Amino acid sequence: MNDDVRNIVLGVIATAVSGGFGWFSRTYLLRRALRRKQAFFGLPAGSDCLFVVNRQMGGKENSVHRSDAFALLEISALIKDCGANVQIVTHDEARQGFGERAEFCVGGPASNARTTAHLTSMLPGVQVDVGLASGHPDRGAIRIGEERYRWEKGMVEYVLLARLTTRHGSRPVFLISGQTANSNQAAARHLAKHHEQLARKYGRESFCILLKVINSDAYGPDVTELVADVTGPARTPVPAAV
Repeated sequence: MNDDVRNIVLGVIATAVSGGFGWFSRTYLLRRALRRKQAFFGLPAGSDCLFVVNRQMGGKENSVHRSDAFALLEISALIKDCGANVQIVTHDEARQGFGERAEFCVGGPASNARTTAHLTSMLPGVQVDVGLASGHPDRGAIRIGEERYRWEKGMVEYVLLARLTTRHGSRPVFLISGQTANSNQAAARHLAKHHEQLARKYGRESFCILLKVINSDAYGPDVTELVADVTGPARTPVPAAV
């Protein structure tokens, strides 16, 4: 074998080894990213999860707002990526505890009774002013501890995004509780876009963050900013009035 042939053979071998190593590295990184996503969402391949949808305010019974349907699509893509199966139920048909299956619950307490139950049992420091008369400045306001976050129609909307667990090894509940359907969609989009950063920061622990949607009349759910991590005050029961 002369030098030219040997160099060609060595070049082919080097290319094959390099290509194989690159393929192995990419496959390993993709699988590791998938395992982390599955762990964060509590969705191992082949598992089942629950998606609890709210009712449209002012709409027909069991109707779902268009933006809430878009939130469902955002989250369904995550579930599909994890190789899991989803069961969709309305908020008044969900009759199970939490921890056995991962759950995604969308909608504020005014339109989702399941959200009310989750807030009461797992985020007792959160109160939502849903019983006030239409036109009242505090109607729909989210209160967390001593802070109050008011909804300004078309301009400022707030939404809670929480990952909640009750014990080690239990499957999480992802709660999206917004002042409007538009803010629910914004939080679902935030979860889909930033789940890797959230997983790095919180791991498999519970958290609750508050997001603000800005000028929704012009930008819809697209302009969203993080207001604060409110995990501590949200999980601290509000002192009883004296």
